[in-house]
Amino acid sequence: MVEMTGNALAGKMAEKQAGEERHHGVSFGEAFKVWLRVAALSFGGPAGQIAVMHRIIVDEKRWIGEHRFLHALNYCMLLPGPEAQQLAIYIGWLMHRTPGGLVAGILFVLPGFLSILGLSFIYAAYGNVAIVAGLFFGLKAAVLAVVVQAVIRIGGRALRSKVMVAIAGAAFVAIFFLHVPFPLIVLAAGIIGFFGGRFGLAAFKTGGGHKAGSGPVLSDADSVLGEAIPAHVRPNLAWSLRISTVLFALWLIPVAAVYAVFGADSVFAEIGLFFSKMAVVTFGGAYAVLAYVAQEAVQHFGWLKPGEMLDGLGMAETTPGPLIMVVQFVGFMGAYRNPGSLDPMLAATLAAMLTTWVTFVPCFLWIFLGAPFIEKLRGNVALAGAMSAITAAVVGVILNLAIWFGLHTLFAEVAVVRLAGLRLDIPVLQSAVPAAMALSAVAAIAIFRFKTSVIATLLSCAAAGMVWTLAMN
Repeated sequence: MVEMTGNALAGKMAEKQAGEERHHGVSFGEAFKVWLRVAALSFGGPAGQIAVMHRIIVDEKRWIGEHRFLHALNYCMLLPGPEAQQLAIYIGWLMHRTPGGLVAGILFVLPGFLSILGLSFIYAAYGNVAIVAGLFFGLKAAVLAVVVQAVIRIGGRALRSKVMVAIAGAAFVAIFFLHVPFPLIVLAAGIIGFFGGRFGLAAFKTGGGHKAGSGPVLSDADSVLGEAIPAHVRPNLAWSLRISTVLFALWLIPVAAVYAVFGADSVFAEIGLFFSKMAVVTFGGAYAVLAYVAQEAVQHFGWLKPGEMLDGLGMAETTPGPLIMVVQFVGFMGAYRNPGSLDPMLAATLAAMLTTWVTFVPCFLWIFLGAPFIEKLRGNVALAGAMSAITAAVVGVILNLAIWFGLHTLFAEVAVVRLAGLRLDIPVLQSAVPAAMALSAVAAIAIFRFKTSVIATLLSCAAAGMVWTLAMN
């Protein structure tokens, strides 16, 4: 009897092992086409991108089940950087190991990189031409409404208790009035949330995240991959350390190279170091990071004029890929205006490539290092509490961004007032721009009242901006 039981158990284990090793049948070539399709349709920010990925990967192709998709998404939301791109890397790695993750992640970024690079060339070369200036004038006014929408959307999900409201308020005061650096705000909120979650305080329990989709739920067992754990998904510390070492070197070697070639005081060295730092603290999505990028790129480095951040965000909103691709435009314009001995367009192109490289290579590092150990993060209340507090702080930071954008979009002049150690930006009322106010109001009505898509709103306002500018000239 014991022998029969042992044989049955061994048979089940062998059957399970065979199931785990079974190939899912999706060729690498087919996966390449699917990831290319995902990349081409990745408009509308992380929520829209995740919805597109869910529709194609889970609903249509049935590669993985709903539970596995959400589990991967929750992990990606714990990481710095664009969660939609990291989710693509994760699923690509899950299906086709390291090459699959690389292809999925690179394709997710490539269309946006090429699109924004082309728009940046046009902006730098023809930005003063009436029709081009009008296009970006309209985009700028509409983006203001989009940022306000982000404040409301994220705030509605994150501020579910008085404690979270207080954290958001403190973050707003810190960055708007005291100009505390964004990384310090993230760190402080994370520490508060970590201990709040660890002590079991109800205010720090999460229940949010992006909604993946609706309709019938595909179980993991019924998916192409199945519910078994593929061999390459099992934790392997040696593999994780090897791939992480390679990616870490790929990340920082270009930064060291620009230091050696152009010098520590060059714009390339500044860009490489600044955006490498951003890659480590970009919790909360593109809108949160933009507040800090705008603060540093405009006020500290002088790479951009205040209104130009909105122009860059308009580019990122209307092209495929992560919204954080706006940093590529920041790097492009920074080097275009400070080219050193290089041709301005060549310097700008190199800076755009460097900015994109140091922003997105770390995303592969986070996934390949941590994904095999993802199960250990499930149900970690302290970590969940930290992310809950960081998300609340992000609401305050995005509110600061909306006000900052509003001041520099709706008014041609903004005065700086210093009072008791505080630095305040005050609009000069006589410099109000009625056309920008009207376009922003129309965009807000379209988005909030009629639920018009962001892309349609941006394109309509861009067309209206061109018409208005040409009429004025």
